Amino acid sequence: MTTDTTGTAARDGEARPGGPADSPFVRACRREPVPHTPVWFMRQAGRSLPEYREIRANVGMLDSCRRPDLVAEITLQPVRRHGVDAAILFSDIVVPVAAAGVDLDIVAGTGPVVAEPVRTAEDVERIRPIGRDDVSYVDEAVRLLVAELGATPLIGFAGAPFTLASYLVEGGPSRTHAKTKALMYGQPELWHALCARLAEVTLSFLRVQIDAGVSAVQLFDSWAGALSEADYRRYVLPHSATVLSGLADAGVPRIHFGVGTAELLGAMGEAGADVVGVDWRTPLDVATRRIGPDRAVQGNLDPTVLLAPWSVVETEVRRIVEQGRAAPGHVFNLGHGVLPETDPEVLTRVVALVHEVSAHRAEQG
Repeated sequence: MTTDTTGTAARDGEARPGGPADSPFVRACRREPVPHTPVWFMRQAGRSLPEYREIRANVGMLDSCRRPDLVAEITLQPVRRHGVDAAILFSDIVVPVAAAGVDLDIVAGTGPVVAEPVRTAEDVERIRPIGRDDVSYVDEAVRLLVAELGATPLIGFAGAPFTLASYLVEGGPSRTHAKTKALMYGQPELWHALCARLAEVTLSFLRVQIDAGVSAVQLFDSWAGALSEADYRRYVLPHSATVLSGLADAGVPRIHFGVGTAELLGAMGEAGADVVGVDWRTPLDVATRRIGPDRAVQGNLDPTVLLAPWSVVETEVRRIVEQGRAAPGHVFNLGHGVLPETDPEVLTRVVALVHEVSAHRAEQG
């Protein structure tokens, strides 16, 4: 028996025994029976780990994302420490946008900052298409990782067109997305041109990761919750659908996630996701009714709960595992990313608890 370490089993439709395509994570994404509920954490490779802070000392974020050896080591750190069921590629959602020619930097304590925000059709035209050679460091990092991870699946990811567009229009992070909405409402043709260009870049970026061997991908629409459902359907859904439907033939599960998206969950699933990520505001059984029976769910422990006493953490973890049983497939995760002040030992204990509780439930049928 050969162990699949390339991720190709997920793409050719054959789940080879022992390989990542036969892992609890991929099986849950496909709504198949699992021995236990799989667990991974958004931002699991990051500031909560002392080994991450040590290796990132004096290395800028974008530079870190462009060094395959560093990307591989950072991605592997939480797998070694926590025993999570999947790794997620260490990168940033603006990496492909920078590769497409946008002058930006990731400023510590602030986030992505764009030198010349998008205002005109000429600004959109300057965002060029990308290919594998433009992000060869990502291709190399993924190949290093799938060889090292063995049966543990690797998740690739990218930012969704709306969230990327918001950074490019605002010039950086925004609480109100006022400039973004002003462009969206006031110049809809320019808005759709921008999002169409970003969808093309995002699709190419995810294709590079899939071709290199990732076993699943997640599309982050972090700020989509700033929109009404009507605006989401009109201005955003078609472009997210371009990305997700464009990967329909890739054979890997597609996860779609945003924050504050309770009213958008059904529409986000319609965009082409196999799994819909749910933040902590909506119970998973409620979310499942909104999303429907044809998609798995991911989530959704409030990240701040991890700062509470263990008795509180345990109660909340058990609640989420139970509510997740209402879904046709459940991947345990947080409702957003791990906070920097989180004790890594708590994350390790959460993984063990989810495995223990869900395996017992599986045995009971």
